[in-house]
Amino acid sequence: MLNEFDQLTAGKLTMASAIMLESNFRRTVLLMCEHNEEGSLGFILNRPLEVKVSEAISGFEDLDISLYMGGPVQVDTVHYLHTRGDLIDGCIEICPGVFWGGDKEQLSSLMNSGVIDSSEIRFYLGYAGWSAGQLESEFRDGSWYTTEASRDIVFSVEYERMWGRVVRSKGGDYYYAANSPEIPGMN
Repeated sequence: MLNEFDQLTAGKLTMASAIMLESNFRRTVLLMCEHNEEGSLGFILNRPLEVKVSEAISGFEDLDISLYMGGPVQVDTVHYLHTRGDLIDGCIEICPGVFWGGDKEQLSSLMNSGVIDSSEIRFYLGYAGWSAGQLESEFRDGSWYTTEASRDIVFSVEYERMWGRVVRSKGGDYYYAANSPEIPGMN
C-alpha cells in the first residue's frame, strides 16, 4: 500500500484510506481533476446533499437532482462533471468519457431543451484541494489510496457503497481495508 502517491495523476480516483478519520474525507471517493507541482484539486463523488440543483443554481430551475458536496474548499462555488464533451465548449476531459466544466449557459440551454439528460451530469458545491506537496505527504502517511477512474464510477448512484466497492476492487490487502469498521476498534 506504500508509494501510491507515485500513481497520483489527474483522472485517477483517490479514496480515503480506512484509517482516515477526518470528517470531511472519511470513506470518500474523489475524482482527481488537477495534480501538478502547484497542488491538487478533486471532487468528492459520494456525498450527495439534501439540496437540489434547482434550489441552488440559477439557470437550472427545473433540475430536480441532488447537489453534491465536492469538498471543503470554496463552498460558495459550483463545479460540474459531465459526459458531453462533444456538446459543451471549454470543458476538459479528465478521464475517458468524463469532462469537467465548460460553458454554463450552453449547458443550461442544452439541459433545458432535453439534449443533455440529468444522468449525464453531476454538480458539486466546493472542491477538495491541497497545496503543493500536501497530498503527497498525506499519501506517505497512509491516508489515501488511488486507482483508475471510470465513467461508471464517477456517475454511479450507489454512493453509500462506493467507497467499499472501489477499495475492494484493488484486491489483496485492500479487501480487508474495505471491510474494516468505520470507527477503528469497533467490530
